[in-house]
Amino acid sequence: MKKYLIGILATFFMVQLKAQSIYILIRHAEKDTTQASSTKMNANPNLSQQGFERANKLVTALQDYTIDEIYATNFLRTQQTVTPLANSYHKSIITYDYKTLAAFADTLLQQKNKTIVIAGHNTTTPALVNLLIKKQQFAALDESVYNKIFIVTIDNKHEATVKVVDY
Repeated sequence: MKKYLIGILATFFMVQLKAQSIYILIRHAEKDTTQASSTKMNANPNLSQQGFERANKLVTALQDYTIDEIYATNFLRTQQTVTPLANSYHKSIITYDYKTLAAFADTLLQQKNKTIVIAGHNTTTPALVNLLIKKQQFAALDESVYNKIFIVTIDNKHEATVKVVDY
């Protein structure tokens, strides 16, 4: 009985040591700039053909992760960027308000031991990374940059690491 109890406790502590939350943040893929006013933040263009191709590449880029939740702003371009991923994982896309990033970051940080994908914009994605890691490390992305994935890992001691990869 003692050995059995020790085994259960050892397993519990090993799981706790490996416990972590992973937040995968991306900027939306390339938008269709041929539409009128498509470069303004309040515009709501679809993705371009290149953007739809990049959205499909995201599925392959994240194939090693088990995605628990997917978030995107209410803009067509962020929703369309994560739609292939959501379809692949049979997940619904949860809409968040990019105007309340601090509150959204707090909500995300309360979710433990999950892998969450968040699609945002060139200014909001790095800003949200900074809120999650609780320091100002990343500046807004250039308007021409669409290929960065920010992978924020927060361990059970609340220590954050960030890996930035291209896709």
